[in-house]
Amino acid sequence: MSAPGIHARTATAKVISPNTSIRKKQISFPDYVGRCNHEQKCGYNYTPKMYFDENPIAKERLSEEFVPVSKPRISLPPAPSFIEPEIMRQSLKLYHTNKLFQFLSFHFGQEATEELMLRYHVGTSKHWPGATVFWQVDISGRVRTGKVMLYNPGSGRRIKEPHNYITWVHSLLKKENFNLRQCLFGEHLLSSDQQRPVALVESEKSALISSFYLPQYLWIASGGKNGAFNRDAMSILRNRRVLLFPDLGATDYWNSKMEIIRSLGIEVSLFDFMERNATKEERDAGYDIADFLLREEKKEAIFNRLITLNPALRTLVEAFDLQLVNVEKTPLSATVQHTRKGLFKR
Repeated sequence: MSAPGIHARTATAKVISPNTSIRKKQISFPDYVGRCNHEQKCGYNYTPKMYFDENPIAKERLSEEFVPVSKPRISLPPAPSFIEPEIMRQSLKLYHTNKLFQFLSFHFGQEATEELMLRYHVGTSKHWPGATVFWQVDISGRVRTGKVMLYNPGSGRRIKEPHNYITWVHSLLKKENFNLRQCLFGEHLLSSDQQRPVALVESEKSALISSFYLPQYLWIASGGKNGAFNRDAMSILRNRRVLLFPDLGATDYWNSKMEIIRSLGIEVSLFDFMERNATKEERDAGYDIADFLLREEKKEAIFNRLITLNPALRTLVEAFDLQLVNVEKTPLSATVQHTRKGLFKR
């Protein structure tokens, strides 16, 4: 039979192996490989497989020329590391030496402040005398890390001179190969409280103070602009109602994240009353919701402050069953309550 009557002088070989892509190669065969144009009449069909079976050297040469192309491997993020819960529990004491506890007690009283710090897992560190540890405990109760900071007991501000007093527990413990994946501060409270709307602030201290003044919200914190304000951490708020309280000057940045937050299935709104009404002095000072609330003290806070200044006053109040009166509701607190009713109507 003459060669011109035969098809398939070329063929495509495919090689598949684990973790490689399919590589195709065009191969030329001798004239006698293929099938006749009149196969139904003459029945000639000499396949490439027959050719390789009879010419194993050609098959080996093809294998040598083939270079597999590796598939790109999808790398999953490493699992987060954790800290032993007992280390956290050991820090939940010595509050009388804690500088932030001293500041909050001046406003809220020691009993209310201790309850607040225990509920939010806020401890005391000896790294700097009187330092505060804000433990990050996730919704499953696992301790991700602790942020250690030092505060001025008089002003409640962080001490940043002669250097910024801030560090991490996992660094102090010298944990090797520790994979820090931050969670929201106060996240552990979400599992036991699924009804209240969530209020998100930037700083841990602001979450503590705001929860005292506005308990109708479940207050949590991102831990700073570059803390847990990301898709991975925020996804824990799926199907929750969330109200954002950005610091002054950060409203535009937080507003730019709204669509991303909504894409996670979160019903989110932003409280911009402070941004629209703040004075120049308040902007220069970088006020947040806690700074405004502290200026509007509840009558309980005023009473506690008076007792701190004059401890004998408590005996007098208890002996005569005195009560503090004529303390009006503050404008900002009333505004926040009105905002909740307007934003989260069912």
